[in-house]
Amino acid sequence: MITHSTAQPPGQGLRILIADDNQSDRMILQAIVRREGHEVLLATDGREAVELFKQHAPDIVLMDALMPVMNGLEASRAIKSLAESDLVPIIFLTSLQDAESLAECLDSGGDDFMSKPYNRVILKAKINAFSRMRAMHAQLQRHNRQMLLEQQVAKTVFDNVAHSGCLNLPNIQHSLSPMAVFNGDTVLAERKPDGGMLLFLGDFTGHGLPAAIGAMPLAEIFYGMTSKGFSMEEVLREVNSKLRKILPVGVFCCGAMVELNFHNKSARVWVGGVPDVYLYREQSGTVERFSSAHLPLGVLDPYEFDPHSLDVVMHNGDRVFLWSDGIIESRNPADDMFGEERLNQVFARTDNPDRIFQAILDQVDHFMGGSDRDDDITLVTAKMVDIEDIGMTTYESSKGSIGGPVNWTLSLALHDQSLAAFNPLPLVMNLLMEVEGLRPLGGQLYTLLAELFSNALEHGVLELDSGLKTGPQGFGQYYLQREQALASLSGGSVRLTLTHRPLEIGGELIMEVTDTGSGFPFADFGDDQPVPDQQPSVQWDYSGRGITLIRQLSDELTYLDGGQSVRAIVRWPRN
Repeated sequence: MITHSTAQPPGQGLRILIADDNQSDRMILQAIVRREGHEVLLATDGREAVELFKQHAPDIVLMDALMPVMNGLEASRAIKSLAESDLVPIIFLTSLQDAESLAECLDSGGDDFMSKPYNRVILKAKINAFSRMRAMHAQLQRHNRQMLLEQQVAKTVFDNVAHSGCLNLPNIQHSLSPMAVFNGDTVLAERKPDGGMLLFLGDFTGHGLPAAIGAMPLAEIFYGMTSKGFSMEEVLREVNSKLRKILPVGVFCCGAMVELNFHNKSARVWVGGVPDVYLYREQSGTVERFSSAHLPLGVLDPYEFDPHSLDVVMHNGDRVFLWSDGIIESRNPADDMFGEERLNQVFARTDNPDRIFQAILDQVDHFMGGSDRDDDITLVTAKMVDIEDIGMTTYESSKGSIGGPVNWTLSLALHDQSLAAFNPLPLVMNLLMEVEGLRPLGGQLYTLLAELFSNALEHGVLELDSGLKTGPQGFGQYYLQREQALASLSGGSVRLTLTHRPLEIGGELIMEVTDTGSGFPFADFGDDQPVPDQQPSVQWDYSGRGITLIRQLSDELTYLDGGQSVRAIVRWPRN
């Protein structure tokens, strides 16, 4: 590319290349151009004109169409190629009169033409007009460069905010193919303190920067609340409330959120406005679909929004697939849509589950056949694995304090209405992470507290039977009864008492959870001896797993008051 100097004001100080094999014509043009105050470069044929252009980068070219060695049409093409995005006007000088020849001059890169003999007034007017055009083009280029710079800075910030989660885990595959620098589609993934994961696919109305702006606050809420241990329902409520407040009318976010629990091999699915979420069963090769049952995020007021999700049991190797409507609405050159039927055929015909993700992208690309896209194309899948395959999470606190509180006791009692509407774990964890020595144990402590609180609430206050969780239907029935019991709860409470005290080396945290139920039958689970770490005999049996997990995570575990209270002790540093 030939670099040009900044465009001069119209008619002032231009560098003009005159290419003509006729000496008298060159002299006439040179005299006219110099009289207007411009610098002149002279060439006798097309090849010399191209070489002078390379060396001096003129602002305007006056080109004879018919010249030896290289004619004006060939030279014009070469100069336009060298100029690339710069505007270098080429005015053809010709005695040709037929329309076809004149059109050929313009097709070869010419911007205008003048017929011989030359008129000084017309030539001056053309030079001034193209000078003004060059000045406007230069200004547009400056604005475009500034816009690209701002977009790159904004995209860097956007990527750092929106893609700061765990999308690089080995059990996740994702692809985002935006139409512009910014993407109206959003894919987020973040680990929970107990090792679980939240996965979100969002599709904002529109494309490019306007559509991507809403992803910034969405991502901040998603990552912040998930990493602190808030439930999926709480995250959805907060995202909907925020988007409802900040997005203009007509702009919203269709989305799907999936929570994966790697300990009890289960998932929770919420779909609002995007295509069906697919659950692929590796053992049977079958697909279960979860259709949209909710309005998009940012449409309803907080009191109208429904965050309730569907619960499903999974096996290792099972996969959830989420995609934007850019997949099924992709069109081929005949304007046919890809559609769900072709998508279903990909699942049916792909023998290796690990290849389904790429097979979908390949089939969509093949179907489109190079036709233009009219929407962003996004696909993400996550596989159920053992927690050991991806590791436990490291709880990161934003606090910068060193040391933190050492000797303290916290007691928090939640009664019926609070039990139905409030999750105390993020609040409690925020305090625990003030203790410097406990920060490396954040994931372990969250899991331990979650199990203790869940047992006290579900089996103590609500008196639910965990034996229901012995099959896919029973698993769903268990959580349905839980919601119904919480909705009708009258009376009952759960008290959490946490005491931290220093030891000669490190310290210990004593967690005591008390409920108003009839007492947990801890003797039935052999509290006086450790429970062996083994898979349950029933394929879908999830009852009793939490007790094993609690014992593994605590240094001491004691049941008190006939099972109404349980005390777990964790000491740090861990051996």
